[in-house]
Amino acid sequence: MRKKIAKEIAIGLLIGLISNAIGVYLYIFFLSGVKKISVESTFQVTLEQGLIGNIIILGALLNLAVFFIFLKKKKYYRARGVIFATLIAAIIILVSKFF
Repeated sequence: MRKKIAKEIAIGLLIGLISNAIGVYLYIFFLSGVKKISVESTFQVTLEQGLIGNIIILGALLNLAVFFIFLKKKKYYRARGVIFATLIAAIIILVSKFF
């Protein structure tokens, strides 16, 4: 039983990390489309200006949708994994702000 719970949480964590990465990419993609520059250039500018934490926050908004989808489907342990992924994103943001 414990292995099944751990597996469900791990699946939720993986899906949460992937959805966060997709959210970051989508935000950078749409931002680069507005400015008419490449995605790589937009990402480089955000790194240079120290705005990567803000973009990770906006990417984590996609986790909210995934979280509620799992709750609606009664996949509570997967939803817990998405929460863990969001906490990992928050820790990355804290580290990027202070170092």
